[in-house]
Amino acid sequence: MPIHIVRLGSLRQPHEGLRLGTVRRPPRGVPKAEFATRDFYDVWQPLLSPSAELVAEALAAQDAKAWTVFVRKFKAEMKQPAASQMLDLLAALSHHTSLAVGCYCEEEAHCHRSILRELLEARGAEVI
Repeated sequence: MPIHIVRLGSLRQPHEGLRLGTVRRPPRGVPKAEFATRDFYDVWQPLLSPSAELVAEALAAQDAKAWTVFVRKFKAEMKQPAASQMLDLLAALSHHTSLAVGCYCEEEAHCHRSILRELLEARGAEVI
């Protein structure tokens, strides 16, 4: 029962389970009551999002060097106790239930969810 890494707002896949929004801000122009029905997320988890400053850095990263700097800084943020504990919890849950972790970015390779994938796998999570 793995963790699916998804783009928020995309159609839900069968057996995806609970969808967690690991984003700094809720979707603009969407009423809170519609977040789940419009395939954004069921539960908001901004704890697993880059800080506002790092979001700006990621969006501005135009080359591999800038992206590498972002990755290093985001991994450091994810070592903070609360974020680290949440990653541990999700990794453990992945062996018992299906869930999804997502962000709005179109391309996973240039999104913090690719780093979340790596961090969850390092903790022994089942990840698709």
